[in-house]
Amino acid sequence: MTKLDLINAQILQELETDGRISNAELADRVGLSASACLRRVQELERTGVIQGYRAVLDRSRLGGAVTVFVMVGLSAHLRRDAAAFEAAMMAAPEVRECHNVTGSVEYLLRVEVADLVAYKAFHADTLGRVPQVASITSYISLGSAKDMRA
Repeated sequence: MTKLDLINAQILQELETDGRISNAELADRVGLSASACLRRVQELERTGVIQGYRAVLDRSRLGGAVTVFVMVGLSAHLRRDAAAFEAAMMAAPEVRECHNVTGSVEYLLRVEVADLVAYKAFHADTLGRVPQVASITSYISLGSAKDMRA
């Protein structure tokens, strides 16, 4: 684990807010010279603290207006079943996130679809055809008061 000092924490906070910030502006905001700031950012990238930079998309403008959180229980607790389920979810473009979780089910999915008809098709044609799936509980998002995903 990389130990973060106050300046590195500030750098990460600024980059998380705006990954397109120029190095000069970032350096100014954290109180470093441009070269010192660049060295720190490169070290954070090299050590894997910064894993990449992404564009944040408005999915509603791209046909993904409905977000559904789906709890999925598997029929068995075997590694091969988990691997098969995860492979099926990796192949499903509607699945934006797939998390293995603790509790009464094994997986939490974040699914984005155009509408409820598209979700019904995903539910039946994708989740419904994965033999390892024993239970599905869907929660349709009505909105997000806070979303820090980049």
